[in-house]
Amino acid sequence: MSGEAFASRRVPWSAVNAFVLLACGLAWLVALPLWLGAGLAEPLSWLVLVVMMLTPTVATLIVTFALRSPPRGERLRFLGLWPLRPARRVIGLLVVGWLVPPVIVVLSVLVAAGLGFIRLDLAFSAYASQIEAAVPAGTPLPPIGLLVLSQFAMIPLAALVNSIPALGEELGWRGWLLPALRPLGIWPALLVSGVIWGLWHSPVILLGYNFGRTDATGVLLMVAGCVLWGVLLGWLRLRSESVWPAVVAHGSLNASASLVVLVSATQPDMALAGPLGVAGWIVTGAVIVVLLLTGAFRPRLEPVAASERVPAS
Repeated sequence: MSGEAFASRRVPWSAVNAFVLLACGLAWLVALPLWLGAGLAEPLSWLVLVVMMLTPTVATLIVTFALRSPPRGERLRFLGLWPLRPARRVIGLLVVGWLVPPVIVVLSVLVAAGLGFIRLDLAFSAYASQIEAAVPAGTPLPPIGLLVLSQFAMIPLAALVNSIPALGEELGWRGWLLPALRPLGIWPALLVSGVIWGLWHSPVILLGYNFGRTDATGVLLMVAGCVLWGVLLGWLRLRSESVWPAVVAHGSLNASASLVVLVSATQPDMALAGPLGVAGWIVTGAVIVVLLLTGAFRPRLEPVAASERVPAS
């Protein structure tokens, strides 16, 4: 890795503070109608969630253009938007980001079943009951196995569709914040950005989103999940020097996150069985250990001094 995108030797703390305040403040502002209304039961809560995902990008644009961090001429490279090179590595990590998160989610489901967090329902009777309850009585339905198979088959396409709103988050977290914190070192930057990412979710987590917990426990669960997934997404960002693999991986995670509901005999406790819960922590932690043991976090991810930079072509 040439290190051009991460060559700054100092953290721009004023810009980082402004970014965090803007991203979190705008998230609370966007979520305010839910707090003033019926919470996640609001009919347009889905739209609020989508708009909230755009707030890190808004914060990025304000910090980039108002505070000129990064300066003009370095912005596309700093944010990881362009250039897409080395092309082979970027494309390879795009594929990894597209296909690996659903595998991690499936492994999390198996871990949850092995630890007794869920009881697998491979006849999908609970899912069939949900489908039947959602349609008018007497509506003819295809075989439940076909419906389940279609759900799994749609994940790769859904991952790409979900990458569109995921860009709203990733341009902030892995596009701007991670490179800005990069002078702290690889692990401090990954961990701090993951904590901030988790806390940013507070406006909807405290309404019961994801874990069904409306107190600080839900926020702490989300922070832990975001730190671990943030390491994986951050690794994709650093390894590729591009934000796009992290964008696709985020979209892929969102597309496959509810698989545990599909195969569980009862409504699962997502704090235990979900990809951001305990089962997910175990699997993502194992993946991180494998990356460490295989040298994937080796020093090539370190920024280089100005005299060592590869000139831009």
